[in-house]
Amino acid sequence: MRGLEALVVALCLLAGAAAADERATLTVVTWGGAYEAAQRAAIFAPFEAKTGVELEIVRWDGGVAPLRAHLAAEDPPRWDVVDMLRSDARAACREGLLAPFDAAILAPAPDGTPARDDFHDGAIADCFVSQLVFATVIAYDDRAFPGDKPQTVADFFDLERFPGKRALREAPVGLFDWALRAYGVPRSQIYELLSTERGFRLAFRRLDQIRDDLVWWRDGATPARLLAEGRVAMASGYNGRFFHARIARGAPISVIWDSALLAENVWAMPAGVEDRDLAERFIRFATAAEQLGAVANRISYGPTRASAMRRVGLHVEAGIPMRPHLPTAPRHLERALRKDYGWYAATEDLRRRRFEAWRSNGVAGR
Repeated sequence: MRGLEALVVALCLLAGAAAADERATLTVVTWGGAYEAAQRAAIFAPFEAKTGVELEIVRWDGGVAPLRAHLAAEDPPRWDVVDMLRSDARAACREGLLAPFDAAILAPAPDGTPARDDFHDGAIADCFVSQLVFATVIAYDDRAFPGDKPQTVADFFDLERFPGKRALREAPVGLFDWALRAYGVPRSQIYELLSTERGFRLAFRRLDQIRDDLVWWRDGATPARLLAEGRVAMASGYNGRFFHARIARGAPISVIWDSALLAENVWAMPAGVEDRDLAERFIRFATAAEQLGAVANRISYGPTRASAMRRVGLHVEAGIPMRPHLPTAPRHLERALRKDYGWYAATEDLRRRRFEAWRSNGVAGR
């Protein structure tokens, strides 16, 4: 009997080990920092607890080129779901780098409203679904300007009135838009002008004025750190990262909402996704009203569906109302610059070539 009991125990242990080995896993590619921390609390941990699926998190800095290189690699590591900028996702979809997206997988609102009626217009596309609205903004170190404070995007380019180093993302995103806004070009005409050679010349001329005082960043956590450490006086960055630095760490950082560049993050699946059913299950969960609302109560990004917006209340730790800090707050929308996704998708290679030529030799190459 003892031998039989031992055999049964051994078989159970083997079965348990096999089950552990076969436990479903899903690889999620996202952005790190305070944003990922909010996702972990609001989405990742609840999904693992509900499904038993183990999430493996990969961090990246976005872009179409990294996705293209990943899919072209001979034996790439597994990517199942990718958190992307909407403009990048549009370009990637056009290239066939993303799997087709079926809106039927999305959960309805808690009151039964179909997903298509609950998400804002245009949020659901052929290869992705938008999940949140964020803004690339300019922020400054309060200590750098004890008197007059910068208030507009033009102040970012004014080294005489507001001296000090500037930090910009090392990518052709937002740079040209803001450079033209600094001339006073109306928001409605920015992308029309940037579709001409004259528009690019004007933008690079404005960027030349601060060229020698620029510090470049790649990781989204860097701008807030540069400001907090006093290494730059002003910096571009994501509104949620600056919010977190001020609220959670008490960093002396203030945001300039003038010409905040509105954009969206989306969930998408790479072409040839290994476990499409599981990836779709994750996207359904991650874009449910409860999860999107929970993210917005941790970091100041606006959810893309109405039922999620109704769940936005107080910050889970600081206890402050979150709605006034969202880029979709009415007072911020009045001054915002809406990113033209079509222009960004159509000019990806052109922007990169001209930016890299200017960065390397000061010439706005074509």
